[in-house]
Amino acid sequence: MSEQTQEPGRSEPRRVVVAGAGMAGVQTAAALREQGFTGTVTLIGAEPHQPYDRPPLSKAVLLGTAEGSAFDVDFEDLGIDLRLGCEVLGLRPADHALDTEAGPVPYDVLVIATGAEPVRLPGSDGVPGVHLLRTLDDAERLRPVLARQQDIVVAGAGWIGAEFATAAREAGCAVTVVEAAQRPLAEALPAEVTAPMTAWYAEAGVVLRTHTRVARVEPGTVVLDDGSRLPAGAVVVGIGARPATAWLAGSGIELGERGEVVADRHLTTSLPDVYAVGDCASFPSGRYGERLLVHHWDNALQGPRAVAANILGSATGREPAVYDPVPYFWSEQFGRFVQYAGHHADADRTVWRGDPAAAAWSVCWLRGSRLVALLAVGRPRDLAQGRRLIEAGAAMDAELLADPARPLKSATA
Repeated sequence: MSEQTQEPGRSEPRRVVVAGAGMAGVQTAAALREQGFTGTVTLIGAEPHQPYDRPPLSKAVLLGTAEGSAFDVDFEDLGIDLRLGCEVLGLRPADHALDTEAGPVPYDVLVIATGAEPVRLPGSDGVPGVHLLRTLDDAERLRPVLARQQDIVVAGAGWIGAEFATAAREAGCAVTVVEAAQRPLAEALPAEVTAPMTAWYAEAGVVLRTHTRVARVEPGTVVLDDGSRLPAGAVVVGIGARPATAWLAGSGIELGERGEVVADRHLTTSLPDVYAVGDCASFPSGRYGERLLVHHWDNALQGPRAVAANILGSATGREPAVYDPVPYFWSEQFGRFVQYAGHHADADRTVWRGDPAAAAWSVCWLRGSRLVALLAVGRPRDLAQGRRLIEAGAAMDAELLADPARPLKSATA
């Protein structure tokens, strides 16, 4: 994909429209104002609720310790035109218009921030008792299920499955997690790293059934593909997410093999005056030498700053900002705080810090001598220091790195 170029001296756009009112969309709108944009900013969200943060949905909101997680943003004070309960339906780039349920919305610059949508369990549409956990409404529907302490089957032992199972056990429910792969987090981490995590399920009183799938859901029962039957007052599906980009069909925008908007290193797309950010977009990483699609909160927080800078910079001829972050995410599951920074796909060496059977340990991935990724369980200092070392491209001494008593920053070569 060729990168767009803007003519120096081009006037500042008068109308920026942001499609999607999740973290990426809200942060884009706010960053435009923070960076001095004075034109019209319109933020369009499909849900009727005030824009909210998603991580608390699987924790405080689900357990009823918080009623919501609305962003602390005064949209009126920032002069942001917030249009809620308005689904985007299509894009007509030749007309510079976004089609919505409420009619067309013209733009000078469009930012696509429609995020991702959960993958549904095949054959489960309309089946009573089958739940997703992506939206505030999903969490509110699940809250009374947990309060009744029903038997729950979770489909998927990924991050969201583990977090929901944690909350359900805390609520007193009997929980069985069913995973098609042979281990939890099979798509996210190597087998040697997930092996100690498997024990966390049993420690928490969760039954983990791997290498099996949900064949069908009957009233009060889940039938697995091996013929076994599990009691289930509710089934919660956490088998992944995909970019929410179906509405872009026919627009001519370039989509990747995973259905995501293909953005360049400035987060511009193949269409003029259209940017993409957050869970719905992939970008080329010079740091890792491949295109990344990152479905995590920090990406939706950091990317909008680059988008806002490039929207404003296009009018002044400033050098465009390059977006090439060290990916970061965290998960709270089974009494443990798990953090990950970097991208380990092309690492050629793994170094452990501490005993994975203990409460706190870390794993470092090296390419040559350079630190490229780190997973920390209960060791936030390792994560903080490691993230900075990854950003700096620091070379490490593997022998020093393996000593968990040594601060990670002092293990450089």
